Amino acid sequence: MSMLISAAVFFLSIHLLIAGTKLRDIIVERLGERGYLAAFSLASLAGIVWLVLSYNAVSSAGAPILWDFGPAVTHLGIIVIAIAFFFGVSGLLTPNPASVGMENIARELGAVTGILRITRHPFLWGVAVWSAFHLAANGDAASVVFFGTFLGLAVLGTFSIDAKRKRKLGSDWKNFAQATSNLPFQAIFAGHNTLVLSELLTYRQLIALLAFAAVLVGHAWAFGASPFPGGWVPF
Repeated sequence: MSMLISAAVFFLSIHLLIAGTKLRDIIVERLGERGYLAAFSLASLAGIVWLVLSYNAVSSAGAPILWDFGPAVTHLGIIVIAIAFFFGVSGLLTPNPASVGMENIARELGAVTGILRITRHPFLWGVAVWSAFHLAANGDAASVVFFGTFLGLAVLGTFSIDAKRKRKLGSDWKNFAQATSNLPFQAIFAGHNTLVLSELLTYRQLIALLAFAAVLVGHAWAFGASPFPGGWVPF
């Protein structure tokens, strides 16, 4: 369990104590933007591999169960994870100044459309929904650390990115941020934007649907747990 906790601390630290702070700016001055991104990508990949291997080891040995909400929660999985894929995949495929390497489009973006009307951090909120569900549905100590790491990083990461972009982009970021929101639907409810459903029926959402269907069908084979009620396995 100590290795899993260490992996979680490492993964959170490189994202929250480096990527979103002025320390990142200092490193970029010395390594350059490309050098920093290369080093950070390698560190992130190493962190994920460390997390996964540690999680699998603890799970195989049998981690203590902290809670069990029963089938009432697990049966919601298909709906909840479909929402996570909708946000996450749509976010990955949408040009967004909050995304890595796209900072400079803040000035060129023009009107905020599509999934960005709902939130300026769709990918991270997709990760948050995914991890929150798995955290609730599993309830063992290993899952609390593993999925809790991704949940904490996803939520806190939205604020970290906002602070980083505000420092770097100034008024360009301010204009973009005023037309959307971090918290999903907040800008719409506040009247700063409107929901246009036709903008959410594009190839991006089709890809999200196909990706979700692939994971849904292959989940039992890939992860050893069926997402279907009753434990049905499609093949």
